[in-house]
Amino acid sequence: MAPDTAIEAARAAEAAARRSYGKLIAFLAARTRDVAGAEDALSEALAAALTDWPVHGVPQTPDAWLLTVARSKLVDTARQRRRADGAAEQLLCLSELASGDEDEPALPDRRLGLLFACTHPGIDPAVRAPLMLQVVLGFDAATIASAFLVAPATMGQRLSRAKAKIRQAGIGFEVPERSALRERLQSVLDAIYAAYAEGWTDPEGADARRRNLADEAIWLGRLVASLLPDEGEALGLLSLMLHAHARRDARRDPQGDYVPLGRQDPARWDAAMIDEAEALLSRANGCDGVGRFQLEAAVQSAHAVRRHRGRADWPAIEQLYEALCELTGSPVAALNRAVAQAESRGPGAGLSALDTLAGDARLADYQPYWAARADLLARCGKTDAAAQAYQRAIGLERDSAVRRFLQQRAAAATAGNAAPPGGIQ
Repeated sequence: MAPDTAIEAARAAEAAARRSYGKLIAFLAARTRDVAGAEDALSEALAAALTDWPVHGVPQTPDAWLLTVARSKLVDTARQRRRADGAAEQLLCLSELASGDEDEPALPDRRLGLLFACTHPGIDPAVRAPLMLQVVLGFDAATIASAFLVAPATMGQRLSRAKAKIRQAGIGFEVPERSALRERLQSVLDAIYAAYAEGWTDPEGADARRRNLADEAIWLGRLVASLLPDEGEALGLLSLMLHAHARRDARRDPQGDYVPLGRQDPARWDAAMIDEAEALLSRANGCDGVGRFQLEAAVQSAHAVRRHRGRADWPAIEQLYEALCELTGSPVAALNRAVAQAESRGPGAGLSALDTLAGDARLADYQPYWAARADLLARCGKTDAAAQAYQRAIGLERDSAVRRFLQQRAAAATAGNAAPPGGIQ
């Protein structure tokens, strides 16, 4: 076997896994609900490819080859367990699955059903996003555990329990009826956004634990938007993530210092990505109903107009956060509304709005609340109170670059030099 042939085969297997991992897992597990068994079978098929393809060549349809081998592995495993409870029924399902056309080039796409299975009400909400990353994208448990800042053994146990729940409860891989779709879809979108948020916390991509999470979440968002092209919230989520991602490089200056949104150079934003986000938002606006992600994407769009006007559309941002407050009752939406009021009506108006949130326990340890409060106190000339709020924000911040930025703002406030409008977001 020539080294080049082995390398070519390995690259072909990796490309097939990258392109179709979730599609193959969804197809293999659709009947049995045995996600773990499907993962094992596909893993064995990929290992077989690394042995077979260098000798016999890469097949014309690698996905179909992998499916055929994985199906055979599943059937063999079921036969070995045929005396176990329920094994006969499982074997029947797998036999039917294995009877398909081995040369079938196009697999029925059941990934959307798999995503809904991952967010079934019986699955712990805390494990939904990690489960998606593993069964749809093929992330290993250790990588997911590191990204979500839990011990690998803990994450492995959570994922195993979730897969067992899918099998034991017979959770189906199907898209809910239209009447129930919106509620279940929200869980899918929430889980995808949770994965994106984890990746967003590493703006420089320097943390290997989080490096790929934002990109993979966008991939999942694209998948859902492509499979549900008439769902405004799916389009809205993808638009929101692309708007945020377009500014990723602008969040740090050449020295690695934090740059808040209001101070970023729009020339460093990814214009093509913003244009795509705008087109998606326009499509979302043509769908029935308006949801959280559509509104949040619209907020980002109102920030993006600074590319052309030199200033964000703060009155529009305030109105959009008002709508989010009414829709979600979120204290974070109320906080952002106050920040928008400070920009459109003056820091006193924004500070008064923040004062109404002072007793909300949900914001007691929320760094952006204290940073916003410190900024507005400083702009209102309340130096001592601003210094105290800055210290609270600094103590809550984990990102060293953001912490340095807050320390600089605190020093300026103590010296009586309030920062100009532009925000701390």
